[in-house]
Amino acid sequence: MNNTKTSFKDKWENNQDLAFTETLRAGSEVQTWILNRNGWKSVEEFRQFLSDKNTILDAGCGNGRVTALLRENAKPEAQVTGIDLVAYEVAGNNLKAYNNIAAHQADLLEDNSRFGKFDFIYCQEVLHHTNNPELGFKNLVTNNLAANGIIAIYVYKKKAPVREFVDDYIRDAIKGMSYEEAIKKCDQITELGKMLSDLNIKIKVPQVDVLKIEAGEYDLQRFIYHYFMKCFWSNDFSFPANSAINYDWYHPQNCERYDVEEIRTWFSNNGLEITHEFVDHYGITMQGTPKKS
Repeated sequence: MNNTKTSFKDKWENNQDLAFTETLRAGSEVQTWILNRNGWKSVEEFRQFLSDKNTILDAGCGNGRVTALLRENAKPEAQVTGIDLVAYEVAGNNLKAYNNIAAHQADLLEDNSRFGKFDFIYCQEVLHHTNNPELGFKNLVTNNLAANGIIAIYVYKKKAPVREFVDDYIRDAIKGMSYEEAIKKCDQITELGKMLSDLNIKIKVPQVDVLKIEAGEYDLQRFIYHYFMKCFWSNDFSFPANSAINYDWYHPQNCERYDVEEIRTWFSNNGLEITHEFVDHYGITMQGTPKKS
């Protein structure tokens, strides 16, 4: 039985404020990552991008942390909507202090045209966890993207072969565990990530083509993280929050990874012109708008 829905329900119910404050904190690692991968060099550039957007959709909003970031940086009269299959109530509670915002239950694999058309659709760190990511993307474009709108997605990238093997090995080992059991395993992985980070060691490595290792200087923890296993650690988060982020990667059974050409094909097949593309060690960020006839 696919465990993904249960995985995320348990994650958000047990970590309702996960990364919420850090996503909104100017200059934080997580906010900078969100902005930079989408091509916004600063909060000011992000606000300028949103300045003419009247309707904004956070598709797969989780606990509402990015929904809040969108709300805080869009013009006050813009309507911001978050939809999520399992965490919409968590998001609604976290967002209740804001105006012109709403959170609803929705499945990206269904027709969500009832929510209307949007000038900007943000759907990141979500599609790869569905049963049919390409269908989810098509549904958003067909049913929810305005004629001059922009859709911005982020999906996991295929990684180095040893990292892919270890990630799938751990995922298979813990997928049948309860949240409490799986978190204990993830605590051990988190402890490893913290230990490597605390060493604060830089290493220079040669290029190793067969393992897809790129030559360069790396922080030791990040070198292991990039090429051998996800052992996430950030000093911006508490130990339980770091562990929940590792759980997010390892416990859900649905976890598709892609090459950039595959995602370019999604955009082409749905009549979109690509307006922004960014690829890093972890994923593929792409934005597009409907091609003019």
